[in-house]
Amino acid sequence: MTWTGSKELKAQLMRWWERGEFLRDVVTGNSRFPVRLSLKSPSSADITDRFNAVRTWASELAAMDSVRVEWQEVRHRVQGTQKLPTSVWIETIDDALTWLGKRRDWDRFLAQVSATRKTHPALLAWLEKRPLQALELSAEWPRLLAVVTWLVEHQRPGIYLRQVDLPGVHSKFIEAHRSILAELLDLALPVDAVDISKTGISQFAARYGFLEKPTRIRFRVLDPAIRAVPGSACPDVTLNADSFSRLELAVKRIFITENETNFLAFPPVRDALVIFGAGYGWDALARSHWMKNCSILYWGDIDTHGFGILDQLRGYFGHVDSFLMDRATLDAHAAVWGDEGKPLLADLHRLTPEERALYDDLRDNRIRTGLRLEQEHIGFHWLAHRLQQLLDGSTGLNSVTLP
Repeated sequence: MTWTGSKELKAQLMRWWERGEFLRDVVTGNSRFPVRLSLKSPSSADITDRFNAVRTWASELAAMDSVRVEWQEVRHRVQGTQKLPTSVWIETIDDALTWLGKRRDWDRFLAQVSATRKTHPALLAWLEKRPLQALELSAEWPRLLAVVTWLVEHQRPGIYLRQVDLPGVHSKFIEAHRSILAELLDLALPVDAVDISKTGISQFAARYGFLEKPTRIRFRVLDPAIRAVPGSACPDVTLNADSFSRLELAVKRIFITENETNFLAFPPVRDALVIFGAGYGWDALARSHWMKNCSILYWGDIDTHGFGILDQLRGYFGHVDSFLMDRATLDAHAAVWGDEGKPLLADLHRLTPEERALYDDLRDNRIRTGLRLEQEHIGFHWLAHRLQQLLDGSTGLNSVTLP
């Protein structure tokens, strides 16, 4: 039977709810009731062939609560004059809520709208745009409003996020709700209180004038003769980005590797240090202008993202060379090839011709689908051999010995 029954009528009404239409009306003040629901009725042939089923269908509609059924007399050549439903109406929002069982949700949203209208009317636009998301946040909404109020009263506060002291707002609340708060604060704060150049969750603090946790750079001095830390040869040091940018070391060569074991076991090299890399984030290193006077070699995975990171690093330091990211290294380690789950597909414009050829082979699956060689699988004797070849091209450098 394809006629519209109570189940289908309720599904129509539920779709209105799931689109947020009824909740949105709370914000706008719009009144859409009474609402007419679509009704597919029996045909003349149905009345002839399935008369009892038609009568049952009509009786079930007549017995429904929370709806108003309109009827029409139909003259049928076999069954005579029959009274059949022609339309079904929901008269009020109360009827709709009763039928859907959404009264409690409705009342919670009413409370959210009322509190918002009293404290921050500018946020009503967000409630109108995202009513169902707002409803999911109803338990947290008073705290979210409290944070917004605090920021309105303490614009660009210059403290850390966890220093915000509000009753009932625990220390991690703001961090956990940064994406929502960003949308709310952009509506509630004046333009000059928001740094629109800072975007995304990672830059939330900077966007609204909080102090940011210092980015830390970890490095090892590879030359025992360079005493970065008194009394310690080749120390493993971590500094904030500002302190790292002020280093004054007799360094001529910098290696960057993404793998911690490679970082820790990198062989001694005169006038050099190695940095534990930061993936796609190079802003912290960019302020270290002294690095522009050093040769820089980047050692990443031989996969599409490894070349993507190399390409991005060259946006900050154009003279970076790749290290152990070549076809010979890839072929020599075929036994430990792995898989790259989500390869990068973009065109990279800062690669050398040789790098671009290998990148294209990987991206276009010319060697093998999703091919990846992780840097930690490269043998240390291969590292020592290739490093020695590199150093042999320079003067005044010691030979390489494995630790």
